[in-house]
Amino acid sequence: MHELRRTVRYSFNPAIPGSERVGSGGNGFAGKPAMAGLGVYGEIEVACGGEPDPKTGYLVDIKVIDRAVREAALPEIARAYRERPESCPGEVLGGLLEGLSEALPARVRRLVWRLTPTYSWSIDTENAMKAVLRQRFDLAAAHRLDSPELSPEENRKIYGACNNPSGHGHNYVFEAAVEVPLSGRGSEGAFTLATLEKLADELVIGPFDHTHLNEDTEVFDPRRGGVMPSVEHIARVFFERLEPGVAARGGARLVSVTVWETDRTCAAYPA
Repeated sequence: MHELRRTVRYSFNPAIPGSERVGSGGNGFAGKPAMAGLGVYGEIEVACGGEPDPKTGYLVDIKVIDRAVREAALPEIARAYRERPESCPGEVLGGLLEGLSEALPARVRRLVWRLTPTYSWSIDTENAMKAVLRQRFDLAAAHRLDSPELSPEENRKIYGACNNPSGHGHNYVFEAAVEVPLSGRGSEGAFTLATLEKLADELVIGPFDHTHLNEDTEVFDPRRGGVMPSVEHIARVFFERLEPGVAARGGARLVSVTVWETDRTCAAYPA
């Protein structure tokens, strides 16, 4: 089976009725229609599954996906902004999944709604009673890769500059993915972004931001019984710190934590 993904960018002004309607032209990269005044911006990614048509080679024409999102999904998003601004985005996304599944000729496997560049919700057709909230955070920290199981020469050979005795720093980015049950009752009782922000600040950012991980924390000091502060271990430790706090709130479940050491290197736990 193939999977085709299409991202549709939109913009509209909740205070202007009808501003979500798309006329001719427009900038697809910046979102259609053009933003009116103090508008909102977002992205809907549609993942369809199936086999390509033997004549056209298409699983589904992307123009059909674009039209379905703008005609079936965008009006519902605009209505939620105007009439239910306190709604849980996951609950709104559940309604969008139903509408787009009816509007598209191919099977919709998954929807992703990116409300900001770092904040999104996704829903899977196979598990439509739950949605996954994702948010990214950043922190700055120094570390040194130096294993007590290796000789100084071996440490220098394996870790190179990362074995610098004074350590070295990174601007880390980490993303928590939290599975949230959908009640069908709007935002009541939902695990919210504010909840995740609070947990991330208390359990991860507060203890580790602007620290030398080896020197200032035992958990990342192998010489005091901790683990090597590699990006792999950092992802696991962050997950283990966040998991109990997430589980204690509203039946939510922490799915994974991904940590970027640089824009080219990241590790996820569990994978």
